[in-house]
Amino acid sequence: MPFDDWNVAEEEGEEELQDTSFFEGRRDVILFCVDCSQSMQELRDDAVYEDGRTSHLLTALDAAMQVQKKKTVSGPNDWVGILLYNTSRQNESNNRTSEIKKGTFLYQNLAPISVESIQELIRLVEGTHARDDPEHLEKTFPPLQGTKMPMGDVFTSCNWVLRDSAPKTASKRVFLITDDDNPSPASTKMITSARTTLIDLMQSGCQIEPFFISTTEKPFDVTKFYSSVLPSNVLGEEESETSGVLPDSISITRIDDLLDQMRFHEQPKRAIFNVPFEIGKGFTIGVKGYGLVTEQRKGSYLYFIDLGDRMEVARSRTAYVDEEKQAEVSRNKMLFGMKLGADEDGGDGDEMGLGPSRVVKHGQRPFYTVEEVQSFRTLGLEPGIKLLGFKDKKELAFEDNVKHSVFIYPDELKYSGSKRTFSALLQKMLEKGKIGLVRALVRRNSSPVFCALLPQAENVEEGGWCEPGGFHLIVLPFADDIRAAPIEEQLRASEKVKDAAKNWMEKLCLKNGSYPPDSYPNPSLAYHNAQLQAVAFREEFDGESFEDLTRPKYDMIHKRAGALLKEWKKTLVKDDNFNNVLATSGVKRKADISVDEVELRSKYESGQLGKLRVDQLKDFLRNKGQSISGKKIELVERVEEYLAKRS
Repeated sequence: MPFDDWNVAEEEGEEELQDTSFFEGRRDVILFCVDCSQSMQELRDDAVYEDGRTSHLLTALDAAMQVQKKKTVSGPNDWVGILLYNTSRQNESNNRTSEIKKGTFLYQNLAPISVESIQELIRLVEGTHARDDPEHLEKTFPPLQGTKMPMGDVFTSCNWVLRDSAPKTASKRVFLITDDDNPSPASTKMITSARTTLIDLMQSGCQIEPFFISTTEKPFDVTKFYSSVLPSNVLGEEESETSGVLPDSISITRIDDLLDQMRFHEQPKRAIFNVPFEIGKGFTIGVKGYGLVTEQRKGSYLYFIDLGDRMEVARSRTAYVDEEKQAEVSRNKMLFGMKLGADEDGGDGDEMGLGPSRVVKHGQRPFYTVEEVQSFRTLGLEPGIKLLGFKDKKELAFEDNVKHSVFIYPDELKYSGSKRTFSALLQKMLEKGKIGLVRALVRRNSSPVFCALLPQAENVEEGGWCEPGGFHLIVLPFADDIRAAPIEEQLRASEKVKDAAKNWMEKLCLKNGSYPPDSYPNPSLAYHNAQLQAVAFREEFDGESFEDLTRPKYDMIHKRAGALLKEWKKTLVKDDNFNNVLATSGVKRKADISVDEVELRSKYESGQLGKLRVDQLKDFLRNKGQSISGKKIELVERVEEYLAKRS
């Protein structure tokens, strides 16, 4: 199978500022709010199916289906629902959905991801209903005739659905999909109502993600209605009466790009910590931290029990048992101690001065409670960030960045006025060219670290909003975290070779000079998830049809820069340093100490176990889950006992 070599993940050291378990544990709720108006159901030629007919509504439902299918693997604990508006289809009156406004229909109630609900949506989108009968959607969800539903009622219905069904602690978002840029023409009352109900929706902890469908025949103009309703996320202007104009980048030029745009917004922006920021004594604001670089890994393994007619997940738990009493012990009652290393006579080993706070008698070891161990790690500090002072920006060196930085942004919920204060501090530090020095403890089970607070100005480009204003929290290294790199003179290419390399590099520059990482998923992870998705929906997986988006486009590369690459290669071969080889000393390989069980059993039967080295005996016992403590004679006896039981 391909991509096997990419499945090996290297274990790295603990990240003090990042806790990836938060991303795995918290649930995400997405409510698709889709317009069912006449324009959304207007039939047009299908770009995928030959001689087929499709509509914007069908494409939107297809995109919602694809997102749900992907979440069966990437987010099986997430919740998804589909709310349709501008339709005359009535909701059932025997449940809570009867409370939503007239003109909306809850096709898929908010619920955890399930294969059954997705298969129902698949039958609607890919089955004979929609493809063979293009007018089936219009018959199933008839659009309102001669009127439009007020957007204020749409946002109110979304609020009610999320209030009644969504988990309290989940991150909640609404994906608004429409091609109507003016749902309430020349109506100030409608705009005010929509803006008010949207604020109510956002204050309940929900975010709005608009997907505006724009075509060449009917461009989407956000200034007609939505720029006055949807707030622009400009730092420090959250309380402004007039919000800025929405960027054009949220409009979708081609309906075929709808799914690609949803993939960018599929993963929610989740804060990895939410702590107070102490600027001065008694002067505190709230901030949230976001990890800008996070490795996406495979989900944790699950064990299933075969009950014959069904499979159920086996729930596991860890229990601590007292060896003497053979009874379960609560973790809160456990003590932690340091192993000092016993000597040959069974003594305590080296003595350790513990100071006047605790006296350790002879023959005993120092033990500490869970609270004491935690206080050693945190130095008795509570989670938070404290400003210590300022320095010139030029004093922050490149090599000071030894870990992934965290981006912090103000949080208005706990401390009123945090955004205004945060913005003022940011602007002054940018004006004076300063960085901040802070002490940070963002989790209760981590150690405090010193960090640099690097300000970032808001960057708005021609294509729309690009980078927000805020601070990068950069963990500063301690003295022993940095090693001086040896400076050696290496062979360098001539100017002629450099110029030849520049020629083909300029031909292969990325479009717009930017690299969108969301467009190129990890092929190993994507291949793994595609297999799991096929198993979940009982589909046949075709490995040959898998597309690796990170694979270079060799034909395009040769077409653009093939001749220049050949010219560069000819120039490189003629370079004087091309055939020079630097003499390097060999690297000594670590000796192989492993001994297979067959060889070890033969020495056991011939009574020659004592000829093996201690490290070989320990390696065998370690692989068998046996103790490796003691002298060599004890190790030999332990190996003999293990082999005797399995003779």
